[in-house]
Amino acid sequence: MTSHRRHPDEVRLPGGLAAEIERLAAAGEVGDAMLVRQAAAGVQDAFAALVARYQKRAYWIAFHVFGRVEEARDVTQEAFVRLHRSLDGYDPARSFYTWFYRIVMNLAIDQLRKQRGTVPQSLDELPQLLPDEREASGGEAAVELQEQNELVWRVLDQLEPKFKSVLVLRDIHGLSSREIAPMLRITHSTARWRVHRARMLFKERWERIVRRQP
Repeated sequence: MTSHRRHPDEVRLPGGLAAEIERLAAAGEVGDAMLVRQAAAGVQDAFAALVARYQKRAYWIAFHVFGRVEEARDVTQEAFVRLHRSLDGYDPARSFYTWFYRIVMNLAIDQLRKQRGTVPQSLDELPQLLPDEREASGGEAAVELQEQNELVWRVLDQLEPKFKSVLVLRDIHGLSSREIAPMLRITHSTARWRVHRARMLFKERWERIVRRQP
């Protein structure tokens, strides 16, 4: 499976933020748990800073589950709505990263189950996500890479949500099975097995499609 990995930690903060919110979002000494406590207490800038830190990361997760821009935007927006409603229930002893991404993934998987059979859109709107610009900058090579990426999405969309989700997290976002397990509320061994099984299923379907190509 070929993809351009973009680990969540590589995503930059969005532009156009108020100076104080940008400062809060970028401040390494201000932890997520502190922002959650402040947001739960009604500090609006604190919640805006959480959004600034995680909105692009959440979007890439949702996009890689769907392969479609609008659904990814909707899931990201709903994830922050649910986050805001759940602030009082956050346990600071737990990883905020894991807690929030579980919200995103659960929403994305639920929506994916409701929309089975739909075809993911072309990645023309976001060409930087899967293609690696260093591999092909234009011409015939770029066309071939785009076609390959479209095949990747066709195969991914054939997988059951539980297999698609682990493959997205492991092979596109580069997360480890140990990181994936708490996000999906499964054991580490189950996460490893699902990754292994998902890769086998992906390979089988990939080879089947490739053999049909002219």
